[in-house]
Amino acid sequence: QVRLVESGGGLVQTGGSLTLSCAVPGSLFPLTAAEWNRQSPGNQRELVAKSTSDGPPVYGDSLKGRFTIYVDNAKNVVYLKMTSVKPEESGVYYCAECGSERRYYWGRGTQVTVSS
Repeated sequence: QVRLVESGGGLVQTGGSLTLSCAVPGSLFPLTAAEWNRQSPGNQRELVAKSTSDGPPVYGDSLKGRFTIYVDNAKNVVYLKMTSVKPEESGVYYCAECGSERRYYWGRGTQVTVSS
């Protein structure tokens, strides 16, 4: 079974930076799509960033310019670089990846807490 493992979460101050990593099995590469999503208490899971082979990455509201998704095909890792973070951006961050088979695989999440 395909297993994705997120890492890099933790506690960060408002305005700080974090980089999340998602280790992806090589069997899924080259990826056709890569996503980061976030879920916080009382909210639905929402898109943070998405990268596809069809065009430029897309980002959730108010995230463009501060968050960056990057797929490293050589290392089989998908990164989410987060800067100038805000308390409302706390939550569990999940990666989701799609390979040649048009199916998404999800990780188990990593907690990000932004202190105010």
